[in-house]
Parts: sequence; structure tokens; C-alpha cells
Amino acid sequence: MKPDSKTQKNPKIRNAGVNGRFPDLSGLRDTGAGLRRALLHPVRSVPLAFLAVILLGAGLLMLPAARTAAGTDPLLPALFTAVSAVCVTGLVTVDTATFWTPFGQGVILGLIQVGGFGIMTLATLLALLVRKTIGLRGQLVAQSETHTLNFGDVRSVLFRVARIMVLFEAVTAIILTVRFWIAYDANPGTALWHGAFHAISAFNNAGFALYSDSLISVADDPWIIIPICAAIIAGGIGFPVLITLLRGGVRMKDWSVHLRLTIYGTLFLLAAGAALFAAFEWNREQTLGPLSFAGKLLATLAGSVFPRTAGFNSIDYGAAAPETLMVTNILMFIGGGSAGTAGGIKITTFLVLGFAIWNEIRGRDQVTIAHRSISSSSQRQALSVALLGVAAVITGTQLLLMFTDYSLDKVLFESISAFATVGLSTGITYDLPPSAQWVLMALMFTGRIGTITVASALALSSRPRLYQLPEERPIIG
Repeated sequence: MKPDSKTQKNPKIRNAGVNGRFPDLSGLRDTGAGLRRALLHPVRSVPLAFLAVILLGAGLLMLPAARTAAGTDPLLPALFTAVSAVCVTGLVTVDTATFWTPFGQGVILGLIQVGGFGIMTLATLLALLVRKTIGLRGQLVAQSETHTLNFGDVRSVLFRVARIMVLFEAVTAIILTVRFWIAYDANPGTALWHGAFHAISAFNNAGFALYSDSLISVADDPWIIIPICAAIIAGGIGFPVLITLLRGGVRMKDWSVHLRLTIYGTLFLLAAGAALFAAFEWNREQTLGPLSFAGKLLATLAGSVFPRTAGFNSIDYGAAAPETLMVTNILMFIGGGSAGTAGGIKITTFLVLGFAIWNEIRGRDQVTIAHRSISSSSQRQALSVALLGVAAVITGTQLLLMFTDYSLDKVLFESISAFATVGLSTGITYDLPPSAQWVLMALMFTGRIGTITVASALALSSRPRLYQLPEERPIIG
């Protein structure tokens, strides 16, 4: 058969098929594969970068100037603390207030700041990389919905994140400093140090505190609890949402699906968590019972906010009711918003799966949220992140049960807290053997770095199949 003249003139459609009607897309596929490989390279190097920061921080914490106790083996406490700080978790095997010197506490604070800033910018930039792989129409839709992200201006994104972090941390630090100075007879230097430390720890959802009982001794002080809760929510809600709210001018009816899921999901979880926490702990003598009515309200607010991956505690979770621990487990595992300092599987992941289940129950083929359809790839990514999280928690729980003699409820609480980078504990972290500490370090690292990396890698590596296989329907359920 004589080839079509257009085929001879245009090399892009050479070897096209019958009469040149189907152009050869192999060149485009090769270009797309190269782009995906280039984008996936930084994603794969992320764990190594965070690991390098952890090792540097551990080395600094091993210095004699960082510890108050001489003669102790610093390796494991230093490494565990460095992992917890960089992964903004807050779990500790030694008392931050007494074991570390001001120099050591300064190193911890630096690791928290680096970890929080790195995670926030990393998640945001990876979101840009993911959006860059979609078509022009998809890019325009994504940018019009977020009102914030522009792939071509990475430097602007970094400066915005830095400015937001400094703003919230500075405002929170000022409030806390004044309160520590006036109400707790702290000298100006100590008040400033405590205010800055807890402000940075709060905004980055780290949960490190300079008091041996965390925030239990100030559980009824609104000038401390409320600013810390506000900083936690601001840091954990996610940069794309936060910058949109700060800019203003966006009507609620014009909110994107991501903005709706994050805002409404956060409000619902805060309200539901507070209601359940109050119902289970209001009259318990070991927790909220001794507090005044106003103190109970503050502790209830904290009991709903802190499990959203912050790690502070205003009650002793070792004395909490089993029902409270279960609710806290759920809040910890869900976590906060995407592209922020919070951990967990994220609110959007949880709600996308919830809407998928609801639409399946109603017999709908398409998952819709706020008059927008959710792509099947987004649903698969949400399912993958959630199931990988479940697998990590189950594996960690099983290993902790093997290495310790603690009950299942305490071990499960510890595993979820580590994976979701929360930092809450029922009090068993201090007494864990080295093998169990290594398990928690792996969970913290996986929960913080793994979820971002896996979610981004799944999105970046997805590519359309150019053919369709025969369909079958296995029996489900």
C-alpha cells in the first residue's frame, strides 16, 4: 500500500497506521517518561535528606554540652530525640526539661524548625510537581481553585511559607512570653525562652515542652492553652488552605474541594473530639474532675486539638478512660491537613474515602464532592495511603507486643502516636527497651517522610494506559 503523502511530509505521524489516521505517540511517551523520572528523583531523595539532618542533630545532642547527666550513654537518647524532633513528633525517652541543657534544648528547637519548615515546603512543592504533570486545563483549574500555587515561582512559595511560620510563631511567642513573665514569676530571659520554645513547638505540631508534665500544670490557663491550640491548628491545617484564608476575598461558594474538605473536616473533628472527650473525662477524678468548670472547658478543647498530631498533653493519658484512648487513636490516625506540619493520613484522605463509600452505597458510579467529581486516581491514592498507614501501625504494634510486656491498648496508642507523628503517650515511652525504641523511630520516620513520599510518588508515577484489558467482577464481601 502506498503511504499517504502527509505521512511522508510529517515525521511525527510516520508509521501511523492505516492511512495515517493514528499518529505515533512514542516520542511523546518518551518525553513524559523522562519528565516523570526527573520529578520522581527529588521525591526519592527526600528520605536521605531528612536522615542526614537526623544524624547531624543526633551528633550535636551527643556532645557533653548538650546533656546535664554525665556518664550516661548518649547515643540512643540523642538519636531518638533527633528523630522525634525532625519528624515533629514529640515522643521522648528522657525528660526534655531536665536531661538536656539549654544548648541541647536549643538543638532540639532547631531540629523542630528545620523539620517543620522542610516538611511544609516539601509537601507544597511536591503538590506543585504533581499538578505540573497534568494537562493545561487541569493546571488552570488547580491554580484557580487554590489561588496560591504557581509552579513557575518556587522561590515565592518558599518565602510565603517562611513568612507565615515566622508570623504565627512570633505572635504566639509574644503572648506566651508575657504570660510566663507576669503570671509565673519567670525572669524576662526565661519567659522569652519558654515562650519561643513552646510557640515553635506548637506551630510545627512537635509537642516538645520544657516542663516535665508537659502542659498539665497549666491546663486551666487560657493565656497559654488557647494560643498554643491556635498555633497548632494554624500549622496543621496546611499551607494552601492557610494562605487562601489569609488572603481573603474568596467566597465560600467558590471554595475548592480541598479547601472545603480541610476546613469542614477540621471543624467537625474538633467539635466531635471535644464532645466525646468531655463525655468520657468530665467527672473522672484522675483527669478533669479536680478542675473548675472553665478549666474543664479548656482541657476539653486541648483534648480535641492536641491529638491532631501536636503531642502536648494537659491530662495524664495513662489515667484516661479506655473510651478516651480509642477516640484519641482515631483523631491521631486521621491527623490534620495536607501540606502542613500535621501528621496522620490527613483529613482529605479520610474524607475522600468516606465519600467514596457513601457514593458506592448509593449506587453511584462517580464520586462527587461539592458538585465536583473526584478522579479514580485520587481515590486509589487515598486508599493506598490509608492502607499503608494501617499496615505500618499493625506492624509496629505487633513488634512492640513482642518486645515489651505492655497491654494492647497502651501499645496500640504508642504505635499510632509514633506513626501519626503526634507524640502523646500513656507513659510507657520512658521504660521501653532499645528494640522497642527502634520500632518507634522507624514508625516516626515512616509516618512523617513515608506518607508524603508515597502519596507524591503515586501521583507522579501515574500514567494512562493506552489499551483496556477485559473486565471481570470478583465477588466482594
